[in-house]
Amino acid sequence: MGARNLAILAIAVVLGIFAVVMANAWFSGVEERQERIAEEQELSRIVVATQPLEFGSALTPENLRMQNFPAGSVPVGAFNSLEQAMQGGRVALRPIVPGEPILADKVSGAGGRAVLSTLLPDGMRAVSIPVTAVSGVSGFVRPGDIVDILLTRQIPGLGATAQDQMVDIIMEGVQVLAIDQVATQAEGAESPQVGSTAVVQVDQFGAQKLVLANRVGQLSLALRNVENQEPGPMLTVTSRDLGDPSIYLAGRQTPPPAESRPAPQIVYAPAPVAAPAQAAQPAAPPRPTGPSMSVIRGTDSTDYPVGRLGGL
Repeated sequence: MGARNLAILAIAVVLGIFAVVMANAWFSGVEERQERIAEEQELSRIVVATQPLEFGSALTPENLRMQNFPAGSVPVGAFNSLEQAMQGGRVALRPIVPGEPILADKVSGAGGRAVLSTLLPDGMRAVSIPVTAVSGVSGFVRPGDIVDILLTRQIPGLGATAQDQMVDIIMEGVQVLAIDQVATQAEGAESPQVGSTAVVQVDQFGAQKLVLANRVGQLSLALRNVENQEPGPMLTVTSRDLGDPSIYLAGRQTPPPAESRPAPQIVYAPAPVAAPAQAAQPAAPPRPTGPSMSVIRGTDSTDYPVGRLGGL
């Protein structure tokens, strides 16, 4: 009985080894055939992704494979072997879809440092600004979106009150790199996520403007169509542009037509009565009690009542 079991075990081991050898030979044959086809058709072998890679995903043999690519159309920065692509523990710095070539500018260098600084182009800076549910478009601003940055502050100058506000667009077409500490959007995440900090990509001068603007007023984001990068008029909007009726007197808007204006209310004071013990004096002209306008002709001054909207 023992000899029979040993014989069965030996046969199983031999069959297992044979299966492994045949599998290796088959895979090697497939690889050799692909290389031969690439040489015959002037194709190059480059590394592509086999599954979605998010920011910080490590490159492994399970999510990479070799694929034939036209030799004259190989993207700049493509890797020609799995070992080269995985050297030093590289990680993805941008989302990569299945079948997309792995390029050097989309992965980290040797050491696998998945830091935000590796995402910044030359001469650009990453600056964080505070946002709320209101100023951050209720959480619909996500990494990769394009926004305009607005600054709300008090109108400067003498006589300006706390209600005298102005809004300027200080930067247009700014890319959002991260919301809080999330630098990419997970697949299938469609619900808005309200954050407290937005990290945007600007140049050095833009970084200085944002730091100063955050001190002098309130910053807000305006989400825009990523395909429409046409510059806007960059107008300054003040509290007077909100339709306050008092701006009619300042001439900022056209007054309503005369027929829609209320009839002026003219009230005259009663004429003074002369004292009986004195000689009769001529009665003084009545004086209006409401708003009035004085017209001086030579040495004579005459007061005329004025309605609320400027009518006599």
